[in-house]
Amino acid sequence: MSTTSDSQAPDHQTTSSKCYQLLPEWAPQSGVMLTWPHANSDWAPFLTQVEPVFYQIAESIAHREKVLITVASDTKKREIIAHFTQLNLQTELRVFVQETNDTWARDHGPITVTKDDKPLLLDFIFNGWGNKFDARLDTALNRKLAKASAFNCDLEPVDLVLEGGSIESDGHGTLLTTSECLLASTRNPSMDKAAIEALLSETFGLKRTLWLDYGYLAGDDTDSHVDTLARFCDPHTIAYVQCTDESDEHYPALKAMENQLKAFTDYQGQAYKLVPLPMAEPCFSDEGDRLPATYANFLIINGAVLLPIYGNEQLDQQAIEQIKSAFPNHEIIAINCRPIVEQYGSLHCLTMQLPEGVLV
Repeated sequence: MSTTSDSQAPDHQTTSSKCYQLLPEWAPQSGVMLTWPHANSDWAPFLTQVEPVFYQIAESIAHREKVLITVASDTKKREIIAHFTQLNLQTELRVFVQETNDTWARDHGPITVTKDDKPLLLDFIFNGWGNKFDARLDTALNRKLAKASAFNCDLEPVDLVLEGGSIESDGHGTLLTTSECLLASTRNPSMDKAAIEALLSETFGLKRTLWLDYGYLAGDDTDSHVDTLARFCDPHTIAYVQCTDESDEHYPALKAMENQLKAFTDYQGQAYKLVPLPMAEPCFSDEGDRLPATYANFLIINGAVLLPIYGNEQLDQQAIEQIKSAFPNHEIIAINCRPIVEQYGSLHCLTMQLPEGVLV
């Protein structure tokens, strides 16, 4: 998702003893965090195409809750404020100027838990998806924002490499994740599966962890983040990418993932309601590399679901209908994210929800 680097993550201190609860994405939100693209990043060749998508995402959010935006310059801050003032949405903006490497707020943003029914932001280490890319500015961003009083609650560091896109919560003590990502030797090499699961259980107040051992998306830099593959829609429902074409390179891994999902049970011991999402039409970069387009990379906000689409009318409509079936009480807002996948991510990857109480 950025320029390759061998950078190392900064030192963090281990979080203290806790009794926390990891909220599901559908919990009431105060806002959503976005990190704006800029000319000193890998977005430089695509800014004309991607900025309108960022504006559409931000506007869709601002009609329902606040938007916390990090920008690279005062000039961009003024431009964004002026844009939202014209829409009479400026009161929903929180704009801060900070240096960043990239824009993937899902992975460098804070993860919110509750402690004594109050929100607490956890600041995990972000090391560029296993030191693939330079992330030194991004992994420091949460602390800089906290120092600038962007948040209305405490920020606590956690001595673990973890990205928000790698985990899903049902709000009842269940974590859904992938073994390929969380057990990658480039993230926490001194910890085995049992140690990682124990730390996450303590940190998030978990009762169990569901490990997906299968799942693959061509062009994915993240080592199979779960938010590109399978998503909780409510405590009893999982939407997932289904591949039905046996000639597709994704078929073996996604069929195995589907079978594993069918074997999982919800926190009450019942089989999950599974909502299959179509495999997106293959997208390719100018260099011929397949891009990781996925309909599973949707964002749940207050009263709506922002769904990435990619320009294939038939498949886009299928995805919209399936998401409608999973979220009958939400407005489904389709946003064309074809420009976003040029940098190997999509809508959910760009955003991090901030539950009630985090923003003023």
